[in-house]
Amino acid sequence: MRKQLSVVALGLAALGLWRPQTAEASSTPGGMLARLDKNGGVDAPCPLEHTAVTADVQGPVVRVKVRQVFRNPTSDPMEAIYTFPLAAAGAVDDMTIRIGDRVVKGTIKRKEEARAIYDAARRQGKLAGLLDQERPNVFVQSVANIPPNAKVEVEIQYVETLKFEAGRYEFVFPMVVGPRYSPKHNPGAFQNPTYAAQGTRAGHDIALSLKLDAGLPVDSIDSTTHEVIVENRTAAGAFIKLRNQNEIPNKDFILRWDVTGKKINDALLTHRGRDGQGYFTFVLAPPDQPAREDVTPKEIVFVIDTSGSMHGFPLDKAKEAMMAAIEGMHPRDRFNLITFSGDTHLLFPAPVAATQQNIADAKQFLAGRRSGGGTEMMKAIRASLAPSGSKEHVRIACFMTDGYVGNEDEIIREIRQHPEARVFSFGIGSSVNRHLLDQMSLQGRGEVEYVGLQDDGSAAAKRFHTRVQTPLLTDIQLTFQGLAVDEIYPKRVPDLFSAKPVVITGRYRDAGRGVMKITGKMGGHPFERSLQVDLPAAAQRDGIRSLWARTKVGELMIDGTEQNREAITELGLRYALMTPFTSFVAVEHQTISEQGKLRTIEVPVEVPEGVDGRMAGAESAKYMMQPMTAAAPTGGFVGGIISRRADNTARQTAAPPPMVREERKVKDAPASTKLSAELQGKTTSQEKVGIRLYLRDVSEATLNKLKAAGLHIIAQPGGAKLIIGEITGTKLMTLAAMEEVQLIAPR
Repeated sequence: MRKQLSVVALGLAALGLWRPQTAEASSTPGGMLARLDKNGGVDAPCPLEHTAVTADVQGPVVRVKVRQVFRNPTSDPMEAIYTFPLAAAGAVDDMTIRIGDRVVKGTIKRKEEARAIYDAARRQGKLAGLLDQERPNVFVQSVANIPPNAKVEVEIQYVETLKFEAGRYEFVFPMVVGPRYSPKHNPGAFQNPTYAAQGTRAGHDIALSLKLDAGLPVDSIDSTTHEVIVENRTAAGAFIKLRNQNEIPNKDFILRWDVTGKKINDALLTHRGRDGQGYFTFVLAPPDQPAREDVTPKEIVFVIDTSGSMHGFPLDKAKEAMMAAIEGMHPRDRFNLITFSGDTHLLFPAPVAATQQNIADAKQFLAGRRSGGGTEMMKAIRASLAPSGSKEHVRIACFMTDGYVGNEDEIIREIRQHPEARVFSFGIGSSVNRHLLDQMSLQGRGEVEYVGLQDDGSAAAKRFHTRVQTPLLTDIQLTFQGLAVDEIYPKRVPDLFSAKPVVITGRYRDAGRGVMKITGKMGGHPFERSLQVDLPAAAQRDGIRSLWARTKVGELMIDGTEQNREAITELGLRYALMTPFTSFVAVEHQTISEQGKLRTIEVPVEVPEGVDGRMAGAESAKYMMQPMTAAAPTGGFVGGIISRRADNTARQTAAPPPMVREERKVKDAPASTKLSAELQGKTTSQEKVGIRLYLRDVSEATLNKLKAAGLHIIAQPGGAKLIIGEITGTKLMTLAAMEEVQLIAPR
C-alpha cells in the first residue's frame, strides 16, 4: 500500500468531504493545497504545480503529451504521489523526467521490478519516477526525492484513435478520477485517491492545447464542456486552447469538429519497423442508413443507477433520458425498469407491453426514486440480461450510470456470458468511467452514449430509439485475400447501430496488395463490400505499433487476466507499453540528498463536477457501504461505512448525514449529524477532547461564541475556516448546535 502523509484542502466547503482518515485540510493563498503540521499550522504546499496537455491530431489518430510539473518549496527532499486519468483506449508508450537541463528516459519493466528499482532509488536519495496503471484509464505517478526548492517535470505520452459519428470527430481528455465503489467480494478493489474539498482547486492549474490537422475540410469546432479559443484556422485544421487555464480541472474536456459533407473516407494507417514487422489500423467508413423496413420487436430493460454518486444533476439527467426513451418505444416492444444502488428493484416481475398504462406506471416509479447507497451493479446486470424466453423479441439492456465502480472486469465478464442480448450504455455525468461503459457496449455488441450535465437527455434518448429500431450493420465478418496478415483485433467486430466507422488493427508480415472483404447483414439482408488494400514495404506512422499492442492487451484482459498475465506482460515489455503488469520507471543516478527526512505527500484530486463531495468518501473501497434494505429511506446515505485504520483493522463507523445541496438545509440539520463517528461516544465524557472544527466563517464574533461555549483554541491555520482546539466532551453538542459549525472531527 502506498505510504501517505496527510494532505487536504483548506476552505472546506459545507460538509464538502467526508473521508475519515489521517489527512488534514489546509490551503495557502491562491488556492494551493498545503499540509498541516502537528500544531495545525501550514507546513508544506502541495507539490503538483501545473499540468500541461498538448494534443496533435493527424486525421483519425491523436498523440497526446501530458506534462506534470512538481515543485518542492521546502528544505527537505519530497515525494509526490498523484492519481490521475488518461484515455481508456489510449496506448501509454513513453515517460520522461526532467530536472534542470538533465533528462532521464523512463524504461518499461515488470511491475514488481519497477517498484523495487524505484524504492531502492528512493532510499538512496536519488530522483526517481514511477508510473503504474491502476485501471486501463487510471494511473498513479510517484516522484521521489524532488530536491529542495526545485522543480521536476514528468512527461507522459499516449496515442489513440479518435471517435467519429455522423460527420463529427470527438477528442476527450479526462481530467479527474471519479470515486469508485467496490463490492466487498471484489479482490481487486479500487483504491480511491484523496479528494480536495468540493469546489476548490487541488493546488494546480491546467493548460490544454490541440493542433488539428483533420485531413478533410472542417466546418465547425466547438466544446460543450469548456470555453476554448480557436486560432490559425485553415480549411482542414486549427489551433485550439483553453480560454481559462485557471479553472478547476473537475470534468472531462470534450472537443468536437464537423467535417464537410458529414462523410469520411476509408483510412489505412501503417507502420513497418526495422525488424520487418508491419502494423496497420483500418478506419472503415460507415455504410449509409438503410431504408426502414419491418422492425423486429424488442424487449428493452431500462436500468438506472440510483447510488449516492448519482445524487442531484446526474440522476435528474438520467431520469430525463430514460423517460424520453420509454416514451419512444414501438407499440410492439416490451419493457421493464430496474433501479440499483445497494440493492436492486424491478418495476414488473417480467417485461410488459408498452401500453400507455404501463408507461405511466414506469414514470411514476422512476419519479419516486432517490439516490443513496453504494453501486452494487452485478445484480442489475444479471437481472437485465437474463432471457425471458420470448422467441419473438430481441433482448436489449440499456444502462444509465456514471460507472463509478471498482469491479469492472467482473461486470464485463458477466456481459460476455449473454451473447444473445445487446447492451447499450448511457454515461451520465461530467467525468464518467468511460473504460467500463465503452467495454460494456463493445462486449454487449451495442452502443455507448455520453450525456453531460449540460447535454439534452431527450436528444440522446431519441438517438437510442433510432439505433435499436434500425441497426446499420450486424454480424460483421472480415476476410483477407492475398495478404499476409494475422492477429486482427477486435476478434469480434461489434454491430453498427449508428454512423460510426469500423476500426480494426492488425499485423502484416510481407508487403503486398490484396482484398479485404466485409460481410454482414443490413436491414436483415446480406451485405458485402470489398476493398483494395496496399500494405507498403516501408512506412513510419507514429503510434500504430502501440495501438495494435494496446488493442491486443485489451482482448487478453477480457479473456481472463490471470491466465493471460504472462502474455500481457511480454507485450508490455516488447512494445514499451503500460499494462496492469508493467510500469515505467526512471532514475536519475545523481544523489539528491544523503541526509534529511523524505516527505511523502499524496496529491489530492478534485471531486467531479455534479458529484457531491461526500460521495468521494462514500464510494471509496476503503469505506464499504452496506447494501440498502427495502425498509431504508430512499434519500441520502443508508447503512454504515467500513473504514480501515493504518494497522488494517476494520472499524464500524456511522454513515454520513443525508446529502444537502442548499445552505438553508445545512443550517437546519440536527446537531448530532455534524459530529464525526469517533466523537459520537464522547458527548458524555468529562475529559478534554482534541477536535477540528470546520466553520462557515472565522469572524471575531464566531470565535468569541466558540470560546464562550468552552472551546480552547490551539491553532487557526492562516486563511482557513478551520480551528484546532480542545473542549470537554459534554460540551460537544453545544458546539454542534451552532449554525456557524459545519463539521466536527477528532484532531
